[in-house]
Amino acid sequence: MAARPTWQGHLKLSLVTCPVALYTATSSASHVSFHLINPDTNNRIRMVPTDPDTGPIERSDLVKGYEVSKDEYVLFDDADFDKVKLESTRTIDINQFVDEDDIDRLYWDDPFYVVPEKGVGAEAFAVIRDAMKAAGKIAIGCLVLRNRERQIALEVRGKGLVAYTLRPHEEVRDAGDFFDDIPAVKADRDMVDIATRIIGQKEAGFDPTGFKDRYDDALKEMIKAKQKGGKGLVEAPEPDDTNVIDLMEALRASLKGSAGGKAPAKKAATKKTPAGKAAAKRKAA
Repeated sequence: MAARPTWQGHLKLSLVTCPVALYTATSSASHVSFHLINPDTNNRIRMVPTDPDTGPIERSDLVKGYEVSKDEYVLFDDADFDKVKLESTRTIDINQFVDEDDIDRLYWDDPFYVVPEKGVGAEAFAVIRDAMKAAGKIAIGCLVLRNRERQIALEVRGKGLVAYTLRPHEEVRDAGDFFDDIPAVKADRDMVDIATRIIGQKEAGFDPTGFKDRYDDALKEMIKAKQKGGKGLVEAPEPDDTNVIDLMEALRASLKGSAGGKAPAKKAATKKTPAGKAAAKRKAA
């Protein structure tokens, strides 16, 4: 089944405008998901909206309410939301260009593929895309998505664009609130040197296809075992905390283990996946 667009509207750069659609760039369809079951009856539990006075009510009959004081709400239905007519409801207006490094990685959020609608808009889309590529900058704009206006960053990706929603500044916590209490410890220079050599031995090109969700895999194995009537227990003992007294010995043992193990992969010379390209482009903060 063809993917359904998450958002449809127009992309605008000054006087150049074209119709586009946004598609979610990621999927969680392969993840293990569960339903709530009553173990006494083996029936799946249904979440039924219930009014404390009148009982169950159809979800389609409900409206949204904003609490202005205790037990007092301002009500909104779909027609009310349609009355909030911002330009960004149906138009992504590119209002500035920045260097990618200017955007702290904490602000990058969900990615979407930006695709031109078929027809006359394809040429205008190509003009905007190629101009962005020539400028070598990240475009910044806004759009209303899922009942929120979001700032987005757009970058050229092949024949299309990728739009990343950016987290609002007030949603990003100050790192100092967490890092300021870290004790000021001066690391031993010899230990740092050994740890640096271990890092060098493990250096490799980023390949997201090599990552496997072992927890998800273990759940799938447990599901298979339970289907066959087994308990399907999976044990994963926690590693011991590093003993500070033996830290140097642990580092030396790690260095020997790394050198004697499988040679690290060479830096990626193969074609990267879309996710790999995006990760490779972003430098560490």
